[in-house]
Amino acid sequence: MDLVLNVADHYVLTPYVFPASWPEEGALRQILSLLVLTNLGAAVLYLGLGAISYFFIFDHNLMKHPQFLENQVRREIKYAMTSLPVISIPTVALFFYEVRGYSKLYDNVHDSPLGWPGLFLSMISFLLFTDMCIYWIHRFLHHRLIYKLFHKPHHVWKIPSPFASHAFHPVDGFMQGLPYHIYPFMFPLHKVLYLGLYVFVNIWTISIHDGDYRIPLAITPAINGSAHHTDHHLFFDYNYGQYFTLWDRLGGSYRHPSALLGKGPHDLIRKLQAEGKLGEDRGKGRGSKEE
Repeated sequence: MDLVLNVADHYVLTPYVFPASWPEEGALRQILSLLVLTNLGAAVLYLGLGAISYFFIFDHNLMKHPQFLENQVRREIKYAMTSLPVISIPTVALFFYEVRGYSKLYDNVHDSPLGWPGLFLSMISFLLFTDMCIYWIHRFLHHRLIYKLFHKPHHVWKIPSPFASHAFHPVDGFMQGLPYHIYPFMFPLHKVLYLGLYVFVNIWTISIHDGDYRIPLAITPAINGSAHHTDHHLFFDYNYGQYFTLWDRLGGSYRHPSALLGKGPHDLIRKLQAEGKLGEDRGKGRGSKEE
């Protein structure tokens, strides 16, 4: 995160925002700067990537599904935009420790004992580590004593749109994002690669909520895609994983996507249309407001 902070200091914060008497390495200034940058970055990634997915990938026919809520997209955006600033508070604390040099992030490839191969291995280990952690955190959030407190709001979206991707309760959102932040405190990771993976994580989180179920058959058994995650929203106790199906298979929570068996949301919509059970207003996304 110090790379982003340095750029912001050089081009915006130092010449235009903070008084000259505030040194760039000052703790208060860094915390305030990180709060602004974190919130701005989260909003840009969420709204920007979400809009691209919504307008160019998301199948709007899904809004005709009986479980797509009235004004759901607007409600998803509103919920996410009220949660993200709260999530940013503990996140900024972790970013602050990174900036102060307490993590294992490094600047140059040669700082890694394995060089360029280490860069590739750290990318793979980041995905495997965070996928494992998120699986267990996500499954913990489904425990009956925890679910209603924190995770239930995300499951209001039975048929999610891309904007449901970040529509979490703040505690839920921070807990599921925590593995991404603790990895560089435990393992060496290049700073530029870390930023790239951070963007990738946001893209992936949106992609598994985008309703695009076209998965190459060869990778369907291994990759947790939108079809898998839609079944998680619909059937609750399955497909907790983030990128891969490995931990769902090991934990006995894997479910082959119903959309790939001809029993998915699109299939129900086609059946209801053929039976004349979908009114014209279904396209506006009308449905039950409760689970």
